[in-house]
Parts: sequence; C-alpha cells; structure tokens
Amino acid sequence: MEVAVIEFHLDSDSGVSPYMQLVRQVKHALRLDLLREGEQLPTVKDVVAQLAINPNTVLKAYRELEHEGLVAPRPGLGTFVTRTLAGNSLAAHGPLRKDLERWLAKARLAGMDDESIEALFMTTFRSAGQEEIA
Repeated sequence: MEVAVIEFHLDSDSGVSPYMQLVRQVKHALRLDLLREGEQLPTVKDVVAQLAINPNTVLKAYRELEHEGLVAPRPGLGTFVTRTLAGNSLAAHGPLRKDLERWLAKARLAGMDDESIEALFMTTFRSAGQEEIA
C-alpha cells in the first residue's frame, strides 16, 4: 500500500472552486502518470492540515473522483486510485515538456510575468482548438 506523492495547492484567484481544483490536480497527476493505480491519496486530515480548508471540501473532491471511477475508498484505510488516465502519448511527454520549459524560459527572458504567460498560453490553446474544429 503506497501513499501517493501529490501535493495539493489552491489558487484563490483562479475562479475555480477549491474542490474542483483538487479534482483537476488528481486528474492531471493521473494523466501524467504521477499517480498510479493502487496508490493512496493523501488523507482528508492531511489535506486539511496542508491547505487549511474545510474537510467537506476534500470529501466532496474525493466523492467526485469516486463517482468518475478514478478512486475508491477503503473504510479505515483511505482513498485509493483505481485507474489511470495516462494514455499512449505518455512517451511524448518528456520531449514536449522540455520544449515547453524552453518556451517558458524564452517568455520570461522577454519580460513576461506568470499571468501574462498563462494568458498567452490559454488564448493560443483555445484558438488552436477552434481552428481544429473549423
């Protein structure tokens, strides 16, 4: 029984509810193979202590993940990952991450702050998705 190494963080400026931020972070970790089947999520108590949030927020996130079939509670033991979201593209992640790190370094050298980088990325990401649909 392995406890997952995932550290949650909350962004109060994101406009996304805290429970949904936790759900998204677990899903991202599952997609990137950072969380694997059989691993235990941090206990509600640990997340509450780390983030200083209401236990019901964590429980809601874990219930949402359970509803989606990604985790399952084991009474008295905790919540465990039941399936991954990592696809066949996992091998491409390393090189793509390196390219993205180089791009981020260029953006910072150009004087962009984190919010500007995120705005540029998200608008480009969305417009590229729209072009694929058209």
